[in-house]
Amino acid sequence: MLIRILFAAITALAISGCATPVSIVEVASTSTLTPMIVGDGAFQIQSLQPKVGHFAKLRVYIEGDGRAWVTASQPSADPTPLNAMVVNLATADPAPIAYLARPCQFVGNINCRPAVWTDRRFSREVIDSMSSALDALKQLFAVEQFELVGYSGGAAVALILAGERDDVVQVQTIAGNLDPSAWVQAKGLSPLTGSLDPLDYRARLRSIPQRHFVGRADKVIAPSLVLGYARKVQAQCLEVVEVDATHQQGYASVWAASSYQPISCSDSP
Repeated sequence: MLIRILFAAITALAISGCATPVSIVEVASTSTLTPMIVGDGAFQIQSLQPKVGHFAKLRVYIEGDGRAWVTASQPSADPTPLNAMVVNLATADPAPIAYLARPCQFVGNINCRPAVWTDRRFSREVIDSMSSALDALKQLFAVEQFELVGYSGGAAVALILAGERDDVVQVQTIAGNLDPSAWVQAKGLSPLTGSLDPLDYRARLRSIPQRHFVGRADKVIAPSLVLGYARKVQAQCLEVVEVDATHQQGYASVWAASSYQPISCSDSP
């Protein structure tokens, strides 16, 4: 395994005082992507999709946990994200891409309850619903291979999907919660009861090229957590990219410059 640490100086944007949910309609109106609801699992998933076409490889952005909590002890009634970083990265990407929100973000159903975006955020029903959304994209666009891009908790979702599917050929993450068990322990939080663990798929993940971007000023996901995941997985092709960024700001420039570069590999597994 080879872990290459890269450094990029990024000037963070000013934090907005606006605390309103991201509007998929507004995002779609300024891009070529079309908002659609996909999947037939326990939760239907809000997506942004490219124009009709056949894509041998499709990059799919997976949203973070969104507004899971209002306070440290009070879950949110609506997990729709307040920060538009992921949809902005997706709409600025020049390649064929799709965006997938997480269950109960933007669209709800009878199964939506706070446990879905708190303790059970990586549960079997959540992962199956996200996998069903990928199946829908695969059928719509004749996709042969997926590259998954996961932000924050969406990184854990991306890794679990990569561990379970045979059509995911690369994973990149941004401020990713790659090791939820280590994360809750480091933060002194309750275990994510009912959630799956990406590291249970480490045997499969060792063979999947990965690049993980993490902010040196990130107070949610520390670089040490990402480096710890890399040591545990020992993937043949894996990079950790440390960026002057916080959890929600500072990734756009380095993402545009680096996300399409080949991932470094070691000479042996």
